[in-house]
Amino acid sequence: MKLQNDPALRSTLAFVGGGQMASAMIAGLLKGGRSPASILVIEPTAAQREHLEQTFGVMAAERADTRFTRADLIVWAVKPQIFQQALHEARGHLGAALHISIAAGLPLTVLSGWLKTDRVIRAMPNMAALVGAGVTGMVAAEGVSEVDRSCAAQVLAATGHCFWVESDERLDAVTAVSGSGPAYVFHFLESFQLAAEALGFTTELARDLVLRTTAGAVEQAKLGEPYGTLRARVTSKRGTTEAALAVLDERATPQALRDAVYAAHARASELSQELSTPSS
Repeated sequence: MKLQNDPALRSTLAFVGGGQMASAMIAGLLKGGRSPASILVIEPTAAQREHLEQTFGVMAAERADTRFTRADLIVWAVKPQIFQQALHEARGHLGAALHISIAAGLPLTVLSGWLKTDRVIRAMPNMAALVGAGVTGMVAAEGVSEVDRSCAAQVLAATGHCFWVESDERLDAVTAVSGSGPAYVFHFLESFQLAAEALGFTTELARDLVLRTTAGAVEQAKLGEPYGTLRARVTSKRGTTEAALAVLDERATPQALRDAVYAAHARASELSQELSTPSS
């Protein structure tokens, strides 16, 4: 199988579901040089099909057909609750493709059973994929070859960084950290902005200050020094930063964040168990 970013590529990459995440992946693939004529999207909503065709120039169809059968790789970009329905509608046109599922919570054993193949990869992207800065964890079933892994990674890397883990359980941990993580950051930014507004800044200026301050801190952190070292460098004895951090420590902010991530991990594991219920 070849899935290189080559405008002349003849193999077909199919998406089942043409929502935001599929659109983000398509945009990234086209930016990387893939031909829109090699991408097929199965999308039941007429308005969304029209949007995909006009925006990206890809093929879009209401249901699977012979073009779907020829796909080398199929990305299942549907909600877990409707995965089986989407599969049922496409069943008669499944070929010998490699499958990638970005449906949250569906374990490899369930996916392999439903798809009747062990050439299955489960992936957990996050919201930042929509702006090309995503983080995607991946786990592969036993039937996935090194070539398959390379092909899948190339497709998923179109929206940012991707990496492999060794089990469904580790992907649940990925879900708790990078999958849900953007919400933790937005929660912090929202609270930080409200605090700035309470000091008298306008909403616009408070937002700008918070975004620039956060972005600058992240750029510093990218240089590789430990977070604690960077924090200490900003914190003068008996200074303003020390006073602020004392409040955060007193309110047990680090423990609260740790508990929040643990709660997300526990829920991810619960969802995997719920979605693993045998079905016909």
